[in-house]
Order: sequence, then C-alpha cells, then structure tokens
Amino acid sequence: MKKKVLLGMSGGVDSSVSAILLQEAGYEVIGATMKLWNEPAQSTNGAIEDAKKVCKRLGIEHHVIDLQKEFKKNVVDNFICEYMCGKTPNPCVQCNKYMKFNMFYKIAQDYDCEYIATGHYAKIIYSEKYNQHVLIKSKSNKKDQTYFLYGIDRNILPNILFPLSEFEEKDDIRKIAKEHGLEIATKKDSQEICFISDNNYSKFISEYNKNIKFKTGDILLNDGTVLGKHNGLIHYTVGQRKGLGISYKEPLYVLKLDKENNNVIVGTEKELYSKKLRANELNFLIPIEFEKELTIKAKVRYRANEALAKLFVKDNIAEVEFEEPQRAITPGQSVVFYKDDIVLGGGKII
Repeated sequence: MKKKVLLGMSGGVDSSVSAILLQEAGYEVIGATMKLWNEPAQSTNGAIEDAKKVCKRLGIEHHVIDLQKEFKKNVVDNFICEYMCGKTPNPCVQCNKYMKFNMFYKIAQDYDCEYIATGHYAKIIYSEKYNQHVLIKSKSNKKDQTYFLYGIDRNILPNILFPLSEFEEKDDIRKIAKEHGLEIATKKDSQEICFISDNNYSKFISEYNKNIKFKTGDILLNDGTVLGKHNGLIHYTVGQRKGLGISYKEPLYVLKLDKENNNVIVGTEKELYSKKLRANELNFLIPIEFEKELTIKAKVRYRANEALAKLFVKDNIAEVEFEEPQRAITPGQSVVFYKDDIVLGGGKII
C-alpha cells in the first residue's frame, strides 16, 4: 500500500511540481489548499483554481480548507500587535509555525495521511549523531528557506517531506512543470506578505482597524538632539534610511524605535552594527544544554549571512554574542541558530 501524503498546494509552480515528484517517488498524494485570507491581496480564488487544475491534470484529490479564522488570530493579529509595539514582525515565520505545519499536520490526520509536504526549499534527514530527524539547509543556498522554518514542532519532523530539497535552480522546476503540461509553469512567484498586496503595511493596519491612531513624535540622535518629527513609529524600521524627512551632515539610519517615549532614534551606519542580541519565544529542533555556552552560527534576517557566535540560554531567553558586529539587528525579526547545515532552532529578537 502506498504511503499517503497531504501536500500544501498554493497554486504555484513549487507546490505543483512537488506533487509530481511525490507521485514519482511512490506516494499517494492528496492536495490541499488552505484558504487563509479572503481579500484581493492573496488572490485566493485564483490560487484555488490553479491548484484544482493541477490536481485534475495529475489525477489526485484536491481539498480546500478554510482556515481564515485561525490565520487572522495567529498571523494577522500578531503582525499588527508587533508593529504597534514598535517591532518589525515576520509573518512568514508565524504562518509556518502555526498554520502550514502545526495545524496542517493535524488536518492530515483527518485524511489518514502519515506525511505532510510543502514546496519549501529545505531538507529533513535522519541524523545518527543526534539520533533524530533534523532540519538542514537545501542544496540551493540562494533559495534555502530554513530561516522561516525554525518554529516547527520537532516531534513532527519525521512526518514532513520537502520534495524540492535537491533543486538549485527555479528553471529546472519550471521545466518539469512544462514537461507535464501544467499551465502554471510560467506563473510568477508570490509576493512576500500574502495578505498585503502593495506591501504598504501601515495602510493595511489603518484600514484593518479604523480605531488605530498613529501618534507623532520626535526623531532624535542618541544624544537627544531633535532633528524632526515622525508620523508614527509604525512607518519606520531599524536600518531604514529613506523617507526619514530630516537633513544632516551625513547619512542617518533608524537605530531604534523607542516605544516608551514614542521616539525614533537615528544615527550613522557605523552605529547600526552590534555584536549582541537577546531573543525569546525560543524553539529548538535539537535539544541543547541550557546555561552552557555553545559555539554556533546565527543569522538575524533571511537575506543575512550566517555568522559565528556564542549562544547562551537561560530562563527561556537566548543571549547571542557574535564574533563580528552584525548590521541592523531588529526587534521582532527572528534569529536562527545553525550547527554546520543543521538548524538548531531560533527565536524572536527582543
């Protein structure tokens, strides 16, 4: 009897080719599209129709799972709350943690599926060293998405399949789609934030909740010198240079959002660099020794390079000290810990 897998299908080329690869590997594939957001930004109906067409072409079942209520609670509301607290959230991390793996795995049980699968660029293998399944980087460093996946429950790692783990070029994936006659072979990749079509998050938040008001305040240097006014902390993020509306003898960047005093602190690029950070909301995919210093590599944003660092965890707070200063360490973003190519875990920067 074939092993059954529930595949998350977005209607895009990655998840569609994942269905083909799983079929060729001998799995019984069931396609499922999660309906997360019923607004034009996500083009939900278009995604569902594309996924249905692919499933019909490949001869597999397709189901639509309405999770709008859960998505609003776990992703959208969290996104707004973080921004209103002067942080810069990463909704993809939140969505993977709660929706695309945790909740999706529970749904898979209803379809008697032993496995779940997605079109992420990542890999899971069994490690003799750790005596468990581990999450490692995909073959393509350029497309690797393990940064977004550290929040997965480690207990379900043995039940997750990533069919695209060995691919390095998107053109190779599109070629497979074309060879199988899939119309989505040339479909563009989706945007980063699925529920915000124009990437204008402040506009989205103000329209989503009419009661939210953005308070004006001061833009300051570290020494307290007032350089101008801001029109709400939500419009700024650490590392930002453009759109500050101030003049100075040298380029200035946002260093910190001072929520308590409603100020934007700015400074030179040199001041953007720091060796230390703290993180909470930790999740470890491999058990580590707490209150013991570990040598690791860590990255503070998706596009950043991994950097050598020391990790110390106590009372569910991670303290990280990098060997070399890192640019624009941003509260609300995630820091992810690696040992070789293996994801140890991660947390949210505070």
